[in-house]
Amino acid sequence: MNPEDALSEADAVFDATGIAARALRIGTQAPDVTLPDASGKPVHLSDVWRRGPLVVVFYRGGWCTYCNLQLREWRQYTDALARLDASLLAISPQLPEHSMRTAQDNGLGFTVLSDCALEAANGFGLAYTLHPDVVAYYGSVGTDIPVLNGNGQWVLPVPATYVIDSTGEICFASIEEDVRERTRPREVVAAIEVLRQRP
Repeated sequence: MNPEDALSEADAVFDATGIAARALRIGTQAPDVTLPDASGKPVHLSDVWRRGPLVVVFYRGGWCTYCNLQLREWRQYTDALARLDASLLAISPQLPEHSMRTAQDNGLGFTVLSDCALEAANGFGLAYTLHPDVVAYYGSVGTDIPVLNGNGQWVLPVPATYVIDSTGEICFASIEEDVRERTRPREVVAAIEVLRQRP
């Protein structure tokens, strides 16, 4: 299996596992989970969204090229988020030390959280088990996801981006059926600008 086949298989699993139907959408309440940042400090999502709009970006891990490209693009929008009193949290199942490396390697100026127990991924309806062929492919290229995530599972979140308002309600949701495609930050910033205009 080559990389493109692995990604196509991931797309097929997205449909087969029903993530499209169960992932949280606009108008639903976000789960209030507590996750460690890269230094191990616990972060309560509700503590962040109460201060203003919260952008939550779910990514697969620092081993994922598409995820790294997405995270790097977000670097260009931290000032725009600050002007809107919005915060950004990026969540993956990686252990904190791997999240730290992802942040350092990509020069990220925002917080990355570790969801090793998949509490957030399951809470948002995004977690899925990799197909055996995909497991074999990642194993062949040395990407040992159960070790990187420290949970012994071949489970990942589907990439997704959410905006949560100060009450915990989801007001923007984008779930990526194709892991090669990601929501552009400018779309998210535009959604927050609309949110800020609400009475």
